[in-house]
Amino acid sequence: MGKEDPALIERAKRARRIARNPAQYKVCGGCNSIVATKVNLCPNCHSYRFESDPEYVVQQAKSLSQREQQTVLSEDLL
Repeated sequence: MGKEDPALIERAKRARRIARNPAQYKVCGGCNSIVATKVNLCPNCHSYRFESDPEYVVQQAKSLSQREQQTVLSEDLL
């Protein structure tokens, strides 16, 4: 049994937090990132289209928690 990836462990923690209260989040229609409901423009891809259905948010959180990050974030470019 190998070591668990710390990044995936952190993603799983965030997914559980999102799944407990999906109404506080929405999924970006451009890059599928999960953002807070108060966000009007995705910080990753600058899209303004979002899916806020709680079931979809939970499904996306579970999906994202099981794979490595693929989105390039602004801090990755520094």
